[in-house]
Amino acid sequence: MTTHLAKDKPKVLVVGAGPTGLLLSLVLMRQGVQVRLIDQKSGPIKESRAMGVQARTLEFYRQLGLSEALVKLGVQTENTHLGVNGRKVAQFSLKNMGQGLSPYPYLLTLAQDVHESFLVEQLAACGLYVEWSTTLKTLAQDGTTVKTIVILPDGSEEEIETSYLVGCDGARSTTRQALGIAFGGGTSEGLFYVADVDIGRNNQDVHVGIAPDTLALMMPVRTSGMQRILGIVPKTIATQANISFNDVSQDSAHLLNIKVKAVNWFSTYRVHHRVAERFREERCFIAGDAGHIHSPVGGQGMNTGLGDAMNLAWKLAQVINNRADAKLLNTYEPERIKFARQLINTTDGMFQKMTAEGWFTRYLRVSIVPSIIKLLTRYPITKRSLFKTVSQIRIAYTDSPLSQGKQGRISAGERLPFVPEIDNHQSLNCLDWQLHIYGEPSKSLTELVAKLGLTITLFPYSPAVRKAGFARNQAYLIRPDGYIALIMTNQNSTQLADYVQTWGLKFSPQNG
Repeated sequence: MTTHLAKDKPKVLVVGAGPTGLLLSLVLMRQGVQVRLIDQKSGPIKESRAMGVQARTLEFYRQLGLSEALVKLGVQTENTHLGVNGRKVAQFSLKNMGQGLSPYPYLLTLAQDVHESFLVEQLAACGLYVEWSTTLKTLAQDGTTVKTIVILPDGSEEEIETSYLVGCDGARSTTRQALGIAFGGGTSEGLFYVADVDIGRNNQDVHVGIAPDTLALMMPVRTSGMQRILGIVPKTIATQANISFNDVSQDSAHLLNIKVKAVNWFSTYRVHHRVAERFREERCFIAGDAGHIHSPVGGQGMNTGLGDAMNLAWKLAQVINNRADAKLLNTYEPERIKFARQLINTTDGMFQKMTAEGWFTRYLRVSIVPSIIKLLTRYPITKRSLFKTVSQIRIAYTDSPLSQGKQGRISAGERLPFVPEIDNHQSLNCLDWQLHIYGEPSKSLTELVAKLGLTITLFPYSPAVRKAGFARNQAYLIRPDGYIALIMTNQNSTQLADYVQTWGLKFSPQNG
């Protein structure tokens, strides 16, 4: 094999061109950071795979000016229907649950191949192209550089030097293995199936069917009308050498009240739940499935990876562009690994209970769970709480070193509460630090902000603003990813000055 050195010296090498790696690369490129993006696959995937896009993810895309275009490619899933033994027992609207909490009070279903193609096009517009059939072979790092050897499509090898490396290369991550990071966890009981089918009619809702010994779920996967079905393979046939949709079609038809006209794709799989012991090793990071894999319930896995990408990308960009101290990167792992572990303990834990065997599981499926869902979706306060959890807008970093201050119901580290009457999220598309004041700024704070070159956005105080939890004349420093970093006491300019000095922040010249 021939080995040669890379001609250019990008700042970041991203390994893996799935949704996480693509979004990470896009945010970096938008911030002027040169990236190389490699993937060992021969080209883009052609399967639907992960397809639920949550409200918080769409908010990130809005910051990039891409949410409207992305939404047009998918299906806005607003209603959920729950049935037990083929009989409908509950229905609720995601749109009604999330109204006023986010600009996107629904679940967008979007096939992963379409999602990835969209991101590949956006990267091409930035001048970055995925290097397919390119495999990470080795990596080594010192205090300033990550040195890698990659195998190119023709079998030759290339040495690449970058400032940082991010492994977004999936559950079998070569990056994670090369870094010697453990990937602890386990595998859920039972065998599961997934199918993309044509049911001969248009459906834009989520349907969940439960029975004592099984369960099934259906949702739209493509604008063409194709539907995704997931379910448990019956224990009586789970040990068969070859399992087809015909083996599970009767159960799914009964539980979901459908008649399948054609099957486009069918597969069986086992559900794993794992979280890496750490997400960083010096100048190397892991994100997405390389760091955590979850059950498909609630559509949390891919969205968690995209959250990793957004969290890490702006921090890398700030440090690489000499606009923040390198210790900013120390906040990535604790902020993101905590949520990944919470998913394993909560959502994945419930999934394991719902899909295990035994009399208690049967009772749980047909009696307890439907009752809990009906209760949660009956009252406004519980409906809003459920939407916040599923949509991931509840994710917060309140115990992060980056988060300082609390006022009323709002704590630093929380996502900026959305106020639809004034659309206070619109200003977040600058992907930069900014100061929000709901009322009037003090003279000393105005002078400091001007000196720092920090953007300040003023909002009139109103009943809607007060209802969202904001205090009159309160100042909030907002991170580039839309989370509150600092809540100042009585617009104390010294607190802002100290925060800026602590993290070595330098604000963009165009913000002055």
